[in-house]
Amino acid sequence: MTPAVGLPPVDLLTFGESMVSLRSAGPLASGGSLGMHVAGAESNVAIGVTRLGHRTAWAGVLGADPHGEFILKQLRGEGVHLHHRVHPGRSTGVMFLEHRTADVSRAFYYRAGSAGSTISCDDVDQALDAGARVLHLTGITPALSPDARLAVEHAAARGAREGMVVSLDVNYRSKLWTRDQARDVLAPLARHATILIASDDELDLAIPAPSAAGTAAEPAMAAQLLDLGVREVVVKRGAAGAGVHTADGNREAAAVPVTGIDTVGAGDAFTAGYLSALLDGGDVAGRLHRGALMGAFAVSTAGDWEGLPTRAELALLEAMAGGTTQR
Repeated sequence: MTPAVGLPPVDLLTFGESMVSLRSAGPLASGGSLGMHVAGAESNVAIGVTRLGHRTAWAGVLGADPHGEFILKQLRGEGVHLHHRVHPGRSTGVMFLEHRTADVSRAFYYRAGSAGSTISCDDVDQALDAGARVLHLTGITPALSPDARLAVEHAAARGAREGMVVSLDVNYRSKLWTRDQARDVLAPLARHATILIASDDELDLAIPAPSAAGTAAEPAMAAQLLDLGVREVVVKRGAAGAGVHTADGNREAAAVPVTGIDTVGAGDAFTAGYLSALLDGGDVAGRLHRGALMGAFAVSTAGDWEGLPTRAELALLEAMAGGTTQR
């Protein structure tokens, strides 16, 4: 693994699988042009946090192929520091993203046995040795392979032990594992989390009592997680905004109204905004607000991360009326 050498600890470290995303503007079966992009929940968050002025690092494994080279160039171009390894015998993962209708997109993955799925505890240790204030994990990586699962569990335990803020986004992917399989892994993992992030339909996957998970109300599930040591339970509600449960109570924030173009990556953008405000020392209300702004940028621009703002651009959605031009 190639580390970023001689640098001080980063603000945020994350790791997982980044893939090449080949996007269509219409049905894949009809053919047409495909655009080449970088996709991956963890790298999306790293890019978003970097654009807001923080130092970030991403760790992962890529294939010895043009796809891997493309990902490296894109992440370096965005200022993300890299701890990566190139696997000589495995390919970089690829996904096709079909914009089927104005409201429905479908992902088709070609990632089984990919280079990214071989990430190991040794890879993670080399990245963690460089230090970080926040360690951001997702529920996607442990679904990739037994080695990747061990790497996430090891990183979460080490990060918590060393006093890092451990952020865990459930990010359930039904094409990778079942809800029961996810719960068996993520519920024990949540015990190491400082911040647990989930969509409103994913929160039960972090609860260690499956018999109660399907019927428990959100406040009860959040209370259970807080009792386990999680400090903040963040619930993403899409167009309905977001909420945070803490020992001091619950706070809600509305979504920022925008014209929706592409919802892919919106949850990662929210997470990037929330963690950025945390790094800045912002309170829960400020974190929710920045998360909502980042999510609004994501849904109102095309791509997973391409439309995410710099810190100076955050005010655009607050200061400008819809449909106006800044002059």
